[in-house]
Amino acid sequence: MPENTDNIGIFEKYLSMNKIFKDREVLRHSYRPHFLPHRKEQIDQLAAILAPSLQAQTASNILIYGKTGTGKTASVRYVGTELETISRRMNSYCQVIHLNCEIIDTQYRVLTQIAKTLSDESGDQHPSDKAKIQIPMTGLATDQIYSKMTEQFEHIGATFIIVLDEIDKLVKKSGDDTLYTLTRINSDLKKSRVSIIGISNDLGFKTFLDPRVLSSLSEEELVFPPYNAPQLCDILEQRAEMGFNPNVLDEEVIPLCAALAAQEHGDARRALELLRISGELADRERGEKVTSDHVHKAQEKIESDSMTECIRTLPTQSKAVLFCMLLLHRNGQKIFISGDITRVYRSLAPELHLDVLTSRRVSDLISELNMLGIISTRLVNRGRHGRTKEMWFDVSIDRIWEGIHDDTTERFKEISMEVVQDALTRGIY
Repeated sequence: MPENTDNIGIFEKYLSMNKIFKDREVLRHSYRPHFLPHRKEQIDQLAAILAPSLQAQTASNILIYGKTGTGKTASVRYVGTELETISRRMNSYCQVIHLNCEIIDTQYRVLTQIAKTLSDESGDQHPSDKAKIQIPMTGLATDQIYSKMTEQFEHIGATFIIVLDEIDKLVKKSGDDTLYTLTRINSDLKKSRVSIIGISNDLGFKTFLDPRVLSSLSEEELVFPPYNAPQLCDILEQRAEMGFNPNVLDEEVIPLCAALAAQEHGDARRALELLRISGELADRERGEKVTSDHVHKAQEKIESDSMTECIRTLPTQSKAVLFCMLLLHRNGQKIFISGDITRVYRSLAPELHLDVLTSRRVSDLISELNMLGIISTRLVNRGRHGRTKEMWFDVSIDRIWEGIHDDTTERFKEISMEVVQDALTRGIY
């Protein structure tokens, strides 16, 4: 039957016609190449600082700074892998424990994850049943977790490097108690040694640290500068050779991706994303070449997706205020004033099971939405009625609805237009 033939071909036509990619995974920022262009100096500095750990000595703690996409994490992972490899050859034992503090963002979670990693590793190093210690994810006091962790360090008896990636997220959420504990752990160890590497995009997070913690943590500091356009070209050419089929990229594609990303603070992630999405757009068109037109379309898509993600991660109260604007827009108002929004918000907040904020706080949330570029505003003089703020949408309404409706609480989906219309007919504005 014709329908069956069409259904069979839904995916086959895309699989069989792939003329663009050789291996698109190497074009993702998570891929770790064997060579990192333009980071030799930083890699050598890291190696020099960590080298004493190969001789059973305590390496200095390190703080690493740099904007997103400057190769901080990739360089640390590269050096860490090399450190572990050479330590096995030298019959010593060095282990790198890498923690993402955007996820592992409390003292309990950090200490538990370290203890659990050590317990898993000790089973390989020491087949004894005693090497395995069961660590619950909740329920123990912090000092108990610390005791189990130090017990594991001593049981293995080696040199450890603990990497706290996005360390600023941990400090801003939980304070500096975790860092205070880890930077002083060597005083409780006899057979093992521990060094800390902190990675951050935010130089200002140091203001959250106690001076004693800062002094201990930042024994060495490394700054990763942004990539310039020629350096980004080298990075993209390295990945393109592995990721694309021969002769599918027009000459201007890589320089254009590099130039656009260089404008975004030299972000290699952005450059790779531009190149990969350009290829995907060409692939979906079943084309044989990736052109500069695909790059410009990819840039528009990334910016649009970034706006949706920005809306998706807004606090619930900010989403509620934005939701009220969308309802006014759907009801025919293309320009709306803060008073209208506040009155609609006060009616609908109970329907959303939210505490009703003051007019001042609603006005603050409106200003934050303006700063994020989700709405545009202007002050207008209404004569004897004084000045008021007018607002309107400059971005795609569909994208805003998409971000709002992805709310995990499902609260916004529960509000039907019947409820809205009822609220409006009761004289909300």
